[in-house]
Amino acid sequence: MAPKIHTTEIKVRYAETDNMGIVYYANYLVWFEVGRTEYLLSQGMDYRDVEKDGLFMAVVEAHCVYKAPARYGETIVVSTWPAAVRNSSLTFEYKVTRKGEDKVLCEGYTSHVLIDRDLKPRKIPEKIKALLS
Repeated sequence: MAPKIHTTEIKVRYAETDNMGIVYYANYLVWFEVGRTEYLLSQGMDYRDVEKDGLFMAVVEAHCVYKAPARYGETIVVSTWPAAVRNSSLTFEYKVTRKGEDKVLCEGYTSHVLIDRDLKPRKIPEKIKALLS
């Protein structure tokens, strides 16, 4: 079964660019986080509710491959989907394109471990696994 893919549109702000008008590389990780949060919301899961239960999705790895620049004023689309859901960890994948184009600007993934307030790994609750599977 193919994973559910959620898309989020973001207009590139001036503050996200360097003096050449090209998006600064670290902002793609911020956009990954926006995509991930919006993906979870689209599946009925507000991250604040997870935190209220004393659980947190700690990023343990982030990877980006940059293929073409995004520029100030463009609208980009972040496609997000869960690639793996394990006992206490999960991985999201991302693809960034310009709105209306198929050309990939950046793609990557983030890996997370579910932890508690004491930073101890915890098993992903079944209700969360069901939303991500």
